[in-house]
Amino acid sequence: MCGIAGILELRPGAAPDRDALARMTDFLTHRGPDAGALHIDGPLGLGHRRLSIIDLAHGTQPMLDPTGRYALCFNGEIYNYLELRTELEGLGCRFRTDSDTEVLLEACRVWGTDAPARLNGMFAFGFWDRQERRLMLARDQLGIKPLVYAQLPDRLLFASELGSVACHPEFPRELDPRATGHYFTWRTVPNPLTIFRHARQLPPATVMT
Repeated sequence: MCGIAGILELRPGAAPDRDALARMTDFLTHRGPDAGALHIDGPLGLGHRRLSIIDLAHGTQPMLDPTGRYALCFNGEIYNYLELRTELEGLGCRFRTDSDTEVLLEACRVWGTDAPARLNGMFAFGFWDRQERRLMLARDQLGIKPLVYAQLPDRLLFASELGSVACHPEFPRELDPRATGHYFTWRTVPNPLTIFRHARQLPPATVMT
């Protein structure tokens, strides 16, 4: 698996609470028992728990490009990453690792919001552009990998699991009556709802900036 978590502060000059980000990330340890790390850059904080599968020694996340402008936290596997790597090398990209994570990082850097449509795989990720101060969230075409977000007045929270989002101390745990109705009727909560009023599932095949 792997697990991702993030906080984007929306108030000018605000920075993410590192302890809150750590709690959100630690909640996902069962998804990624091999490693965990945090990255905070201005208003954005990214957390990652890793289950090592490809390039065991060098696929650490959150992953930054050599300039530090771009950062990525990623859950999933890109099946066509070798083909994409060859295409990107033809465009001048140079790679430091053999991981599909770095290929995804470069794909997002080069192709922006068009990158997810080029991917064959299962994925959910957050990609940060420091210079443009833009966060991109994306989920695979079938919604195999989960991604939940909460748009609050002062911040955006996102994670692989709803429980991770709910770990943030400012997240309001109000139940959504529509979601609870669906759950007690059908024993499931349909996309994009979650059991909480202020959190939503990012729909499959969706890019959000």
